[in-house]
Amino acid sequence: MELKEYIHILRKRIWIIVAFVAVACIGAGIKNYFFTVPIYEANAKLIVNQAYNAQGVPSLDIGTIQTNIKVINSYMEIIKSSAILDKVVATYPDLGMTGNQLGQNIRVSTANESQVMSLTATGLSSEKAAKTVNAVAKVFKSQIPVIMKVDNVTILSEAKPTDSSNPINVNPIINILISFIVGLLLAVGFVFLLEYLDDTLKTEEELEKELNLPALAVISKIRKEESRISKQSSISQKQVGDGQYVTINQ
Repeated sequence: MELKEYIHILRKRIWIIVAFVAVACIGAGIKNYFFTVPIYEANAKLIVNQAYNAQGVPSLDIGTIQTNIKVINSYMEIIKSSAILDKVVATYPDLGMTGNQLGQNIRVSTANESQVMSLTATGLSSEKAAKTVNAVAKVFKSQIPVIMKVDNVTILSEAKPTDSSNPINVNPIINILISFIVGLLLAVGFVFLLEYLDDTLKTEEELEKELNLPALAVISKIRKEESRISKQSSISQKQVGDGQYVTINQ
């Protein structure tokens, strides 16, 4: 019975639910197509692998590999430091960004027990994002021997503009679907709130359920049009002679 009552409540105010969902979906569509600035993302990969000592003699063993894995955390901090970012800004002035702005647009990550670092940059175009991430990767590779006194960073792959041709923050289908679900949940919650706040009795069933007494009579609500038609049909005129009429109430 409770499930039927819930369904009845939702059907009674279905127009509220439809309005909520429609506004949410239309708003999400307008925002995606007209008010969202597209942002693109590009990725480059670096590997911390072979180490050279200060004299340029190669040195590689299991201990070195484990050391490379452990120093990646330090490299992740170094790559976002002013020593690297300011060098990038000075070397590539056409990027049109300061060191702080560049730091906000790049992200560095790595998998556990991996020597590979993933460098990600965002921009207002795929070309700008790819150029930014490649610039940071190249400057970082060139500065590591100066900072750490070892040359153990290699660029595995550079970013290409064609790899990030689609913006990462514009997905109309997903956003409209999320708006549909959120709007539906809000509408259902609002409908049940209205039902909870409404303490009026509208039907005989509600009255009998509330008072536990049978209804003896019901006064129906008559519209003005129905009342006017009823009055006109109950009064008629009948001719009883030449030019004489009588009014008869039926």
